[in-house]
Amino acid sequence: MRNFLAAAVMAFGALTAAHADPNISWGVTISSGMPPPPVVRYEPMPAPRPSHVWVQGYWNWNGGAHVWVPGHWIGQRPGYVYAQPQWIEGPQGWQLHRGGWKQGGGSGHCPPGQRKKGNC
Repeated sequence: MRNFLAAAVMAFGALTAAHADPNISWGVTISSGMPPPPVVRYEPMPAPRPSHVWVQGYWNWNGGAHVWVPGHWIGQRPGYVYAQPQWIEGPQGWQLHRGGWKQGGGSGHCPPGQRKKGNC
């Protein structure tokens, strides 16, 4: 089942990449059906960069284990807000929402810990 799911995700990615609109960003959700990811590592946020958004580090699922993806900067998109990657426990186990750009206003930056408090 995992091999089939992995093949389906790769095929979808290949098809969408061929017809990708550079102005659209996709968010991906992965259901691992496994135990929750390890505790998020503390990474101090670097000093702000003009026209950039900090993507917080997160635990990715590689099909067999959780793998840490370090935080990094991405270019800001005017008129869009960046949703940070996050793991959410649902009825089918833990799901990784990888985040991505959503149409909206604002600077696209939400300070660490503030999104969970509903401040962003």
